[in-house]
Amino acid sequence: MPCVALAVMLTAGCALREPMPAQQRDMPTLTPRTSTYQDLLDLPRPSGRLIAAVYGFRDQSGQYKPGPASSFSTAVTQGAASMLVDALQASGWFVVLEREGLHNLLTERKIIRAAQNKPEVAENIQDELPGLLAANLLLEGNIVGYDSNVRTGGEGARYLGIGASHEYRVDQVTVNLRAVDVRTSQVLANVMTSKTIYSVARSASVFRFVAYQDLLELEAGYTTNEPAQLCVLSAIEAAVAHLVAQGVERNLWRIADGQALDQTSLGKYLSKAPVVK
Repeated sequence: MPCVALAVMLTAGCALREPMPAQQRDMPTLTPRTSTYQDLLDLPRPSGRLIAAVYGFRDQSGQYKPGPASSFSTAVTQGAASMLVDALQASGWFVVLEREGLHNLLTERKIIRAAQNKPEVAENIQDELPGLLAANLLLEGNIVGYDSNVRTGGEGARYLGIGASHEYRVDQVTVNLRAVDVRTSQVLANVMTSKTIYSVARSASVFRFVAYQDLLELEAGYTTNEPAQLCVLSAIEAAVAHLVAQGVERNLWRIADGQALDQTSLGKYLSKAPVVK
């Protein structure tokens, strides 16, 4: 009898309508950041910031979300250029110039010049427009790979109709970032970084007869998917840190004097890339 009452309560609970996302009272928050973001903040200060331009950071993985979820949506974010700009700013090593929205910027400057030629000029546009800055470095890169099911597995057990299971799946995203000298078109530094994406599913179930012709069936479980866009962001942040470290090793740019390097995050990025055997 208690089992029948429990089953009735569970059925009634499932019949209740869950709140829609818009009805929940969770306030929007800043995007969570990983340890790579803190590493960017902990980099040593440069002797002089590098003026860099970012025209784009495209997805060249060619991967789409698996059906039936979608056969047209891409597996990774298409806003990687914005992520790269954010990472460059956070590092403190670069003065980033707006190039992805350059057409909008030039259009606005034309509007200002046209307004300045009129008799009545607004106070905010009275000053003459300075020339645009030119970049010394061109930062190019792409999302070069997205591999699904790099590793899968799980475990489970069942005894007398009572069981539990645990499954996981590992995907991987790879990005490339390179620094190009604008004057000579020489590639000064080039790095590739990879980040794993974990998905975990856990479930438990009960399926057994508690009395003659009385069947008890219960199921519970949840799935956790690591956000792919945060993994792409982390891979880009690591690429920026490796790019800075590579430039320091090759004497392409210098660290400001009077800094204790053992108190910065640069050391972990100066090591050589692992060799896969």
